[in-house]
Amino acid sequence: MYSSVVVCSSSNSIVEFLSLNQLDIEKNITMNTEPNFCDCLCSVLMSRRNKRKRKRMAEKLTDIELTGIILEETKPRTLGGDPSSVLLQEDDIETGRGTLRVAVQGDRSKAAIITYHDIGLNHVTNFQGFFSYGDMQPILRHFCVYHINAPGQHDGALPLMQRQEIGDPKAPVNFTIVEVDASNGCATTTLAATASLDNISNQETGDTVGLTPQLYHFPSMDELSEMILPVLQFYGIKHFIGFGMGAGANILTRFALNHPEKVDALALVNCTASVSGWTEWGWQKLNTWYLKSGSMTGFTEDYLLWHWFGQKTVDQNYDLVRMYRDTMKHINPHNLALFIESYTKRTALAVHRDLPKLGVKSTPGKNTGARALDCDVLLMAGDNSPHLDAMVDMNSRIDPSKTSWMKISDCGGMPLEEAPEKVCDAFRLFLQGLGYVPFMSQTKIMESRSAASRASLLGAGGGGRGSITGTTHQTPVVQEQEAEC
Repeated sequence: MYSSVVVCSSSNSIVEFLSLNQLDIEKNITMNTEPNFCDCLCSVLMSRRNKRKRKRMAEKLTDIELTGIILEETKPRTLGGDPSSVLLQEDDIETGRGTLRVAVQGDRSKAAIITYHDIGLNHVTNFQGFFSYGDMQPILRHFCVYHINAPGQHDGALPLMQRQEIGDPKAPVNFTIVEVDASNGCATTTLAATASLDNISNQETGDTVGLTPQLYHFPSMDELSEMILPVLQFYGIKHFIGFGMGAGANILTRFALNHPEKVDALALVNCTASVSGWTEWGWQKLNTWYLKSGSMTGFTEDYLLWHWFGQKTVDQNYDLVRMYRDTMKHINPHNLALFIESYTKRTALAVHRDLPKLGVKSTPGKNTGARALDCDVLLMAGDNSPHLDAMVDMNSRIDPSKTSWMKISDCGGMPLEEAPEKVCDAFRLFLQGLGYVPFMSQTKIMESRSAASRASLLGAGGGGRGSITGTTHQTPVVQEQEAEC
């Protein structure tokens, strides 16, 4: 019912309809009015209808009260989570080609896993989050992890003194004289000194030392692989399982080719077997030029993020990218430039798959001069990784009977951070194929993961939503039968 409507007729008179229903209004419009009167009446009716609708909506909104809403600030994503939850023993090991910082995680009486990081990363930014992941804890109960940092790549590292080709012979130079045992390649004594090219003076006594100063020369990729031997001798490791990413995967592969008796298996992520191409050489040349100036520029940051994750992850996973962009502030630019320069000058891996021809017995690499990897290899890469083609080439060089190739879906260049649960499952199955952790049940791991998810949603008894920091998930430890392999 419409209580009051005012319209205009053709005779310019005012007509007021009182208590008319819709049928009566339409009848009067048809019989007694002109088209202009019809338009006027319809506009009035629609105006009154919209006014009533807005009034009802306003009445409903006044009845709503914001109750039971708890606002929580999102904590920034971090790599290591709680520092007290990861027990690491760090040692500085002197070698004939520099000092390596090694972080030990786990019981040293267990089987050894040795990790090696990619350029721009170290053991914290590359592996600590993954090896602190909840699903990895049952596996780590059977292993001890040794994280190797390349010279000068750990947090808080001092600048390495690079060999100078042209310089003032009178200019003072800080350097370290290292005496190396020729039998094992390990350093036995060191002498810190300040000298020029004409004379050398001991910092402690001030006496002149009649020696020629040897400024530090960053090792090549082959030399970096040989620096693993002193680490094995320091900890008494006879054989190990290698886990490397990028440049670290290339270094571990070189060591496995030269010392096959010391490597049981390799797990490689984004490993490149070929030399650097012209495009990579050009980008890295600019990066080293900027880094040697002593600053981390936006150009270098963008390239490293692309190298680690790929463009799709950089565009979509803002939280992860921001965290790694912040970690670049702790990198020593000069030392990183030396490492990148060494990686860019790498030689091709001398590994080759030589399949025997029909009716002809052949040995891998016999006719080509290349060698074959004698250990089992697990190759992993994300389907959006910028190094996917390099991994396919690496897979074509290895014996297929000893190789497991895994392309991880919905993942970029760093599956250890983007898809840790998939990498953990693949690594567990790979170890079980080698005879390790035979009593570990996937069903129990899935049950533990589901329980952790439910506890996270319910707040784990804390009255709030559970939190996950980085990739360090607080997953209950799986109760399993202890088995030493």
